[in-house]
Amino acid sequence: MARYLILLMDSLPPPPPQSLPALPVDLPARLFARTRELIDLDSTTGREAQVGELLFTRLAEIAPPGDVVKIPVDAERFNLFARWGTPQVVLSTHMDCVPPFFPSEETEDEIRGRGACDAKGILAAMIGAIEALLADGKTGFGLLIVVAEETDSVGADAANRWVQTTDLRPRVLINGEPTENQLALGSNGTLFYRLEAEGRAAHSAYPELGTSAIDALLAAIERMRKVALPSDSILGGTTINVGKIEGGRAANVIADFCAAEILVRTVGPTATLRKDLEAAFTEGGGVRIARKSETPALRLGSLPGFPTTVVKFTTDVPRLTAWGEPFLLGPGTIHVAHTGEERIAKAELVAAVELYRRLVERLL
Repeated sequence: MARYLILLMDSLPPPPPQSLPALPVDLPARLFARTRELIDLDSTTGREAQVGELLFTRLAEIAPPGDVVKIPVDAERFNLFARWGTPQVVLSTHMDCVPPFFPSEETEDEIRGRGACDAKGILAAMIGAIEALLADGKTGFGLLIVVAEETDSVGADAANRWVQTTDLRPRVLINGEPTENQLALGSNGTLFYRLEAEGRAAHSAYPELGTSAIDALLAAIERMRKVALPSDSILGGTTINVGKIEGGRAANVIADFCAAEILVRTVGPTATLRKDLEAAFTEGGGVRIARKSETPALRLGSLPGFPTTVVKFTTDVPRLTAWGEPFLLGPGTIHVAHTGEERIAKAELVAAVELYRRLVERLL
């Protein structure tokens, strides 16, 4: 265990002028066990209720009576909010994961499993930081844990509505996503489009008798690729991914239906980009925009003494506007999130506990 405390001291930025108490020597064992406990419950989006109940129990063990609340999201799912005093700074992350679920494994240096870095290891580190703050007699902070970050962010939307009905007015939100323990200066936004094309079925030997929905959709995608994509000096260039295409009936039938789902990673204002893309999709008819949604790109806070980075993924932060000025930081790398190789380094987990504690102390 001492090995991880040594790695922690080697990997962190210089401490602030005031001295901080040492982390408890049993931290690594508790931190790793908590991470695995969370990973081993299947909380792929839509199945968060069981891990939510576990977290409610764990938080009730360290929070004042009545200061852990369930925020309803739908008939089965809920967010959690815990507070210690009047929360000026709120730590936040999500309890859901992408499918498929697979349980935890542990090596000398890593913990593996679905959610290891996105974001159950992060959540375990945040709870560890809260325990360290409480041991030092600190109050004035909270913890928000939401559902559905990996899909439609309805958990974040519910949390944002809820806090506005209370007397809580937090000044700062520290959101947790895998940033390799660096403060993110910004994060990309997204534009989502579902395109649908309708044609007329016919025998493929007589194509003149039908109209191919697949051809119409492919033509729209080709026009899309000619649209000029904006760039930003910090966030870099806009990217587009055609993530899903479905349609047609058989190789010998002219396709009477086709659909595609497209995700654009944005880097700034999107009015011109949206106009150009939507004109490209619908030019000439035959293709319609069946559904669309947007999450804006963000510029985020930084602090002296904390290394910085830029991330291309999108978070719940744009949906949590009532929770204070946003910062984004967490252990782990996004490069293994959403994959069968999802894992997190134990040394990064231990370092994250101190980073979160230091952030809360500084921002208070």
